[in-house]
Amino acid sequence: MRILLTFTGFHDPYSKGLVGEDEQPGPILSLLQERSFDLIYLLATPNTERNTASTAAELKKRVELREVALPLHDPTDYGAILRSLRSVAAAVVEEFSGAEYFISVASGTPQMHACWVLLTTSGEFPARILQVRPPRFVTADRPLVTEIDLTRPEFPVVRVRDTPVEASETPTPDIQRVLAELGLVADHPKMVAALEQAAALADSNAPILILGATGTGKELFAKFIHRLSGRPQESFVALNCAAIPKDLVESILFGHKRGSFTGALTDQAGKFEQADGGTLFLDELGELPLAAQVKLLRVLQDGLVEPIGAKKPHKVDVRIVAATNQNLGKAIREKEFRDDLYYRLNVGEIRLPPLRERRSDIPKIALHVLDRVNTTLKRPKRLSQGALARLQGQVWHGNVRDLQNVIERSARLTRNEVIDADDLVVTEPVAKDDPLSTLPDPADGFSM
Repeated sequence: MRILLTFTGFHDPYSKGLVGEDEQPGPILSLLQERSFDLIYLLATPNTERNTASTAAELKKRVELREVALPLHDPTDYGAILRSLRSVAAAVVEEFSGAEYFISVASGTPQMHACWVLLTTSGEFPARILQVRPPRFVTADRPLVTEIDLTRPEFPVVRVRDTPVEASETPTPDIQRVLAELGLVADHPKMVAALEQAAALADSNAPILILGATGTGKELFAKFIHRLSGRPQESFVALNCAAIPKDLVESILFGHKRGSFTGALTDQAGKFEQADGGTLFLDELGELPLAAQVKLLRVLQDGLVEPIGAKKPHKVDVRIVAATNQNLGKAIREKEFRDDLYYRLNVGEIRLPPLRERRSDIPKIALHVLDRVNTTLKRPKRLSQGALARLQGQVWHGNVRDLQNVIERSARLTRNEVIDADDLVVTEPVAKDDPLSTLPDPADGFSM
């Protein structure tokens, strides 16, 4: 699907030519003579209402049209224009992911043109910019419609800041710095809301439960919370509960004393002791055995840790941040997870959306990952607008982690300096059982 976004100009739909010439098609109608689109978004401002009506009437005869009124009373206000265009672009991407996006810069003020260029070259909106020349300037070497390739080397590289731009409150410098250091790209409203919630809970001692599918960034959020908590930066300890052998869970979590079981040759500090004074991140919490859940509940209730073989427990000061991709409600019903532990942990619950629900972040994440990968390459690579659009249209079953792998794999395997849509090495997800696999093979001579 081909989608065009353009402002209403002061000379649409028709404009006067030079002295003595007849009316000529305005820039939008001129563009439609050269290119075809399935849908046009006609952006109007309060001072172009009359031209918007006449332009819309002409366009509806040729193509599907959506009119969008933007409250831009000052067409030279860069900040207001950026906010409005960012909102429109995000809505288009959410509704038509994977489409081809085009922007016409023939209409609108120079400030509007500049904002379109910033949004596209930074990767916020993976669109292609079309320039329409006035007919009197068209020659054999300068066609009516030209596509501006912002990935060419002569154009500077522009990157969006790795901070929320639409947060209800302006992030403090500390939050901005932490987000930049962690490389956490989260401009979509759902992620901004999750960041605001995390920041609000960070300086308390309340346990936090982060819910989200694999690869959505749960550990990054845990580090974000720890960095804002005021606890020593180096006292963040992460543990993947799914990777611990079941017979060693309690020893690894709570520690053990020498001789407490076969093979316990020395005293061993558990993860709680290692994280004393800091934050313990328990990833894949739903994989903890029930026996370990009972002891974890006690630590949450009174802060007491009892190593295996110890004569008495001792107190620790540990902030718990847990995460899971499981449905804990189902696990509780099936007696695989304790409901009292769930309610004790769930003081602050943060839900992270899958990548497919925040598609407007995909180009920015991809460019951020590519910048990191480029530091390890002899020849830095760039992503074309077509590649960014294809990435935005993917389902991403593995979420951000899956996207990171595709970018790194494509950058290392592609010889071209610019990674185009066809250069992306996207692998198919591991499929579930094929429901048709049990059907018999058709007999000889079978035909549909």
